[in-house]
Amino acid sequence: MSAAASHVFPRHCKQQPPRAVGGEGCYLIGEDGKRYLDGSGGAAVSCLGHGDREVIAAITAQVETLAFAHTGFFTSEPAETLADLLVAHAPEGIERVYLVSGGSEATEAAIKLARQYWVEKGEPGRGKLIARKQSYHGNTIGALSAGGNEWRRAQFGPLLLDVSHIDPCYEYRLREPGESLEDYGLRAANALEDEILRLGPETVMGFIAEPVVGATAGALTPAPGYFKRIREICDTYGILLILDEVMCGMGRTGTLFACEQDEVRPDILCIAKGLGGGYQPVGAMMCSTEIYETIANGSGFFQHGHTYMGHPTAAAAGVAVVNAILERGLLARVRDQGDKLAARLEDRFGQHPNVGDLRGRGLFRGIELVADQGSKAPFDPAMGIAGKIKKAAFAEGLICYPMAGTIDGRTGDHVLLAPPFIIEDAQLDELTEKLGRAIDAVI
Repeated sequence: MSAAASHVFPRHCKQQPPRAVGGEGCYLIGEDGKRYLDGSGGAAVSCLGHGDREVIAAITAQVETLAFAHTGFFTSEPAETLADLLVAHAPEGIERVYLVSGGSEATEAAIKLARQYWVEKGEPGRGKLIARKQSYHGNTIGALSAGGNEWRRAQFGPLLLDVSHIDPCYEYRLREPGESLEDYGLRAANALEDEILRLGPETVMGFIAEPVVGATAGALTPAPGYFKRIREICDTYGILLILDEVMCGMGRTGTLFACEQDEVRPDILCIAKGLGGGYQPVGAMMCSTEIYETIANGSGFFQHGHTYMGHPTAAAAGVAVVNAILERGLLARVRDQGDKLAARLEDRFGQHPNVGDLRGRGLFRGIELVADQGSKAPFDPAMGIAGKIKKAAFAEGLICYPMAGTIDGRTGDHVLLAPPFIIEDAQLDELTEKLGRAIDAVI
């Protein structure tokens, strides 16, 4: 069907994507029969790959039993089971789960909960949120306000909330010559304290950050000690720490929750994407006992909600996906295959004159591209490097996640990789080879 004949409002009105007609393991299949290696899991979603029979069976069984019941009237067995499962493996202190339909909804709920918490605590002056530049937290107005990617924010500026943004922990770009990683991590974290003091601690309700930054910065990992210092600062000034693991959580970096690797405990935690593995749209906002009890012992009503929150079918998919991750040994597999992918990327791109940085954790990897390796100078944005690599890789039969604006929302290019946890060694070779050909063809 031509773009003119379709009634679907696409992401890009001047491009008509091919139709996907099937999925098998790490591959998606187009209507012409061409197979595409899903090297980014869509957008770090398809953690179990495509066509997982156990997950499909769980969804089918739930639909046959109870497809939907509105949470204004009922809870459901899969919603209760998923909440229990997540809390059993969550960071210390996280005891409540608010099930939604995706990442933007999860972060929107987190922001609103943070505000209501302080109102019910008798501190209504706390309404300011601090986030980081080059972050991405979703596309609803609250989530977009928290996000720090200027390209995404620009045209919606008049609609956005007033959120402060500090520099990200971006060692490749912001660590000074001679500065140790630990010293840089401490300096980067202390920017939060500076901003809290500038705004006035009594006005700040929370700080939101991705443990590993995904879409807008390409698997940007924190320096050692960064998040421990962030937690200390939040505790000192009574600020809520909100961690957005929508993209990096649910095993993607090698632990079920990404923050485990930084030994940091959030007050509010957001997950989605890999929670449903693409089989159902599902996300969750999780919070501490203290936050929940403040609401429960106060108004008793979180002034928020969505029609499809706690959806039984979506929750059943979440239960099946999380159990698969835990029971099939996939967390260890992510670490092992992630190390293998990192080694392959180093072999193929480590000496590439236009690769500035290789980074990431587990099966969440980023490649930052540069015009000049020595000076770290980015390509001219007018060249459209990221878009061209995406197109060239797709022609090779590889789905990857290139993005522009890595540095400041306008300049810089990176490629994000987030393949299914089931990826085999031969498919890691295929991914690396096809990506190498695509990058070489464009640059």
